Amino acid sequence: MEGQKHDAESKSPGQTSNPCNLDKWLQITSNQPTGPAAEEQQHPQDQQGDVEMLSPSASESDSSHNIPLQSLDTETQALIWVGDPEETSAVCAMDLKESQASISADSLQGDKIVSQVATEHGMVLEATTDAPGKDGEKMVTGCSRQEEMGGPSSSKGPGKGKITDFFVRTSLQDRDVPCEKQRGDSPPPSDARWLGSPMSELKRMPQCGGPLPPLKDLPDQHTVLIRTDLLQAGKLPVPYPSKFRDTWDEVHVKMPFSESNLFPVGNQVQERWTLIQKALARQFCNSQDVKNAILKYNAAHAKRWDFTALHLYCNKVLESDAMEHLFQSLLPDMVQLALRAPELCTKPIPLLKEGMNHSITMSQEQIASLLANAFFCTFPRRNSRKTEYSNYPDINLCRLFEGSYPKKIEKLKTLLCYFRSVTAQKPTGLVTFTRKCLDHPPSWKNSQTLLTKLHVTCEGTIEDSGHGMLQVDFANRFVGGGVTGSGLVQEEIRFLINPELIISRLFTEALEHNEVLIITGAEQYSTYTGYADSYLWNGKHQDKTPRDAWQRRCTEIVAMDALKFKNFLEQFQPENINRELNKAYCGFSRPGVRGQDLSAVATGNWGCGVFGGDARLKALLQMLAAAEAGRDVAYFTFGDRALMTDIHTMHSFLTERNISVGAVYDLLGQYYLSECQDCLTRRPKVNLYAFIYAGVSSAST
Repeated sequence: MEGQKHDAESKSPGQTSNPCNLDKWLQITSNQPTGPAAEEQQHPQDQQGDVEMLSPSASESDSSHNIPLQSLDTETQALIWVGDPEETSAVCAMDLKESQASISADSLQGDKIVSQVATEHGMVLEATTDAPGKDGEKMVTGCSRQEEMGGPSSSKGPGKGKITDFFVRTSLQDRDVPCEKQRGDSPPPSDARWLGSPMSELKRMPQCGGPLPPLKDLPDQHTVLIRTDLLQAGKLPVPYPSKFRDTWDEVHVKMPFSESNLFPVGNQVQERWTLIQKALARQFCNSQDVKNAILKYNAAHAKRWDFTALHLYCNKVLESDAMEHLFQSLLPDMVQLALRAPELCTKPIPLLKEGMNHSITMSQEQIASLLANAFFCTFPRRNSRKTEYSNYPDINLCRLFEGSYPKKIEKLKTLLCYFRSVTAQKPTGLVTFTRKCLDHPPSWKNSQTLLTKLHVTCEGTIEDSGHGMLQVDFANRFVGGGVTGSGLVQEEIRFLINPELIISRLFTEALEHNEVLIITGAEQYSTYTGYADSYLWNGKHQDKTPRDAWQRRCTEIVAMDALKFKNFLEQFQPENINRELNKAYCGFSRPGVRGQDLSAVATGNWGCGVFGGDARLKALLQMLAAAEAGRDVAYFTFGDRALMTDIHTMHSFLTERNISVGAVYDLLGQYYLSECQDCLTRRPKVNLYAFIYAGVSSAST
């Protein structure tokens, strides 16, 4: 961070150049930190792209892919539009997450379009995760021990179904939005559930993956927290080194059991870990006991921290047998798991700071112990935005316990399901967390790459139908977003059902514009229904995903944050197009890996909803980035059939005419210059897809 100076002993891992590869898909390069992270709500106009694109003064003849565009006679119809959300503070922004929403485009009739396909655009409403307000006072319903022990919540009412049901409902409400007439060769069937290449033609792990190199701890590249020479399938990994190596500096996680973690007692100080052990060793009889124990070593927050949600869960939701199990069995097991951290997590954990290319591999058992400490709020210097961790997500779960928002209850059910699983049977796998920084973006304008295969569907979810693929997390730059607070959309749900993702918040600094976080091996422990305010925990999940040679589940998730736009036109500015392309390419590319070894990308409406992105633009940008990275795409529209049709029609149009990535990139630049730069209305009269159809058609005549 700015103003910090490190000596040789506190040098951050990954900050030096090293040509060796730590994994078959991770490129290690020399890095230069880009300075302190920008404010979370930074205006998009202040963000610079990494690659040259057409500027207002650029000549159309500058690019070899330039496609001349003739004038369009348009007849624009009325448009229904959802306004932009209010700006939020950096702290609250982690609770405002991207809803998988699409916004309908203007309809267009152009005399330059030879053949057209009419599609209905149902608008998808935004789903937010604002503080509950009056809704937060809803009555919470009781649950039996079956629910507390792993049985599902009631799925009656609005919670029934998954994310697809949520967006189908909102999409159907607005089917009166005007049609958009587009260029296409033939309309797809009106009842189609998917379009494009069959899912069976898209590559998945582990079938497509090549052999992994031996797992090794590599200084400045890869930190491994276990004995790699003793790694065996089905056996508990052995921590390395054998004894805790205490490190308390600016480039490693400050652990709760460090001798430097001190707590004032009267006129003296004592080790906080001793106080933590003593407080957690007491028998818990009710939620008040849990609160008192946590506040023993967090006394400075006693007047501010609120445990209402925890009290409601224990006193109003759980029945007597479930409550008895919680306090007499589960919580004591979680305490023991937390207190084992000094013997499990013996190696200092590096902070994944901005500008780094670095990986951390740890065992699922180590992660479980760290998450148990997060539950009991033991991590030091992580409860204030004014500490050295101000540019990191929060990790202690104190915010999860506060307020009467009913969905906090469902979050607690989901996380406690995880702790029941890992305390009943110790997990034996590994998980790898990789921060990846893109130092050398592609030359988009000169790219001759053609689009790859596309499967687009209005059914299914990324985590289910996209198994074995590179799965996109529509992330906040503070990874996990509002998972420890009120957030409950795509990213938060994924972090809840795969809780091992949450530990990335312990060591991952906020992502910069050219960075992503890749997590390989996180296991799914819960199922769910609903989305946002309709989310319900739906029981335990048995993850049967095969493991790779490093004993990681073949589940690869990339957390990549999109820009947030204050108005619709901003996203078409060249610097913002560049930024989103480079961000997606950073997440999708694996330098040095053969294309045949790369799985498809499973993604959807990245950066839409409250982030203000246009789903059709974002789909096109992700197709370009995936093509440049050599990956096919499985795109999930979450119930929006009109969006599915539009994306497929555009993809077919471009691939049938062999339109390159560079040519589409040029058209995006022309669209901004022609339709957006001097536009005085909230949206341009000509929508993007119609502009592309007309531009390509006029160039071919």
